[in-house]
Amino acid sequence: MEIIRIPRIMREITKNLKNRAKSIGFVPTMGALHDGHLSLIKRAKEENDITVVSIFVNPTQFAEGEDFEKYPRDLETDSEKLKKIGIEYLFYPEAKILYPNGYSTFVNVENISNKLCGKFRPGHFRGVATIVCKLFNIINPNRAYFGQKDYQQTLIIRKMVEDLNFDIEIIVCPTIRESNGLAMSSRNSYLEENEKKAATVIYKALLEGEKLLKSKIKPSEVTLKIQEILRKEPMIKEIQYAGVYDPLTLDELDEKTNKYLIAIAVKIGDTRLIDNMLVELN
Repeated sequence: MEIIRIPRIMREITKNLKNRAKSIGFVPTMGALHDGHLSLIKRAKEENDITVVSIFVNPTQFAEGEDFEKYPRDLETDSEKLKKIGIEYLFYPEAKILYPNGYSTFVNVENISNKLCGKFRPGHFRGVATIVCKLFNIINPNRAYFGQKDYQQTLIIRKMVEDLNFDIEIIVCPTIRESNGLAMSSRNSYLEENEKKAATVIYKALLEGEKLLKSKIKPSEVTLKIQEILRKEPMIKEIQYAGVYDPLTLDELDEKTNKYLIAIAVKIGDTRLIDNMLVELN
């Protein structure tokens, strides 16, 4: 595995690979790799000739007061995990190279970026869209892999790719969970054991919501039930959103339809956790 730190060199490598008709799979990450990340990377390796993983804790997607400084970073451990899988390239750029002095260009996917997480993390998805756009331009992959846990992010990236005419296939892979149902996340490392136990209520609420929707209960009633389940957990400090939404527009649903997104964002202690489930009725 080669570790590349300079965008120009990364671009030259992938350009040469594509000139040799090699397909490139790309997995962008912020590091602190867990089994969720590794599932994406393994799939990219299975479906492409060459796999590139990036590790970059992107400062532009963190608002003031968020956890940029304390976000977990462990390049040595991450590198060992990637070597075991057998990926070819790790792109590990410095912030001052990707965002030099005077940097002033950003990508903003309007409308869907302002809903759900966007209401509580202003500017977050502008930062996400910008860095993913930059990485796509540098690496120019055939396929890029993302996890469903960050559903709103995947929707925004698909829209960006469509609107900006990127010739990249976006592949969204299932959420990987702990044995207790908690969605794997780098931020889970912030949780104490009792907080991790309390966090399992998120998945329980999703499962209950799925069951009710499949029983043809109105989405607005399902939303109330999900919120009731979450409120019963005393360790949840804040429910930012919890309900049933349109999977394409992210608008809250009142009436029955065939496809639903159940999405939840809560704070347990100082840790913000998100999760979701897609429900499709036959």
